[in-house]
Amino acid sequence: MQPARRRETIAERRERRAAVDDPDVVLAAGARFLEARSRSVAEVRRRLTGAGYRPALVDAAIGRLLELGMLDDRAFAEAWIASRDRARPRGERVLRQELIQKGIDRALINELLEERRIGDEGEATEPDLHAARRLLERNERSLARVADPRQRRARAYALLARNGFDPDVCREVAAEVVAPESR
Repeated sequence: MQPARRRETIAERRERRAAVDDPDVVLAAGARFLEARSRSVAEVRRRLTGAGYRPALVDAAIGRLLELGMLDDRAFAEAWIASRDRARPRGERVLRQELIQKGIDRALINELLEERRIGDEGEATEPDLHAARRLLERNERSLARVADPRQRRARAYALLARNGFDPDVCREVAAEVVAPESR
């Protein structure tokens, strides 16, 4: 019977990683982190420095990942916004907050959200209105179970507010739940 192997503690793992001199090891760790989904530069930097790798090696690995096209904050933010619009509709306020948490530059966020408002045809659109309507469509069955129109409107408003839509959008779209023919 073999003796039980002692597991490496987090501190020991960080210490081992701090001793790493090979930039390829840090590059491989960054690439593994990107396997699951695309990430922002700040997320990768946080992950690698938090794992214990030296900042100089982390910077070199991030530079190489940028060169290889595996890291691109603009592409990441565009994909994040498109994914949210498609799968989990959110208001602009929450999108902005999520992208800030991901480490995306505020100027880039403003630019992308402005592009979202302008749309593909170059005309001003109301992406939050469309996203709010999609969110309520997804929750249509549960809202339909509420018999009282006032309560139904209040629940719709609360759902929209929780998902980051501004009060004007919440008010307008929640009113449509009570009077759906106004669409």
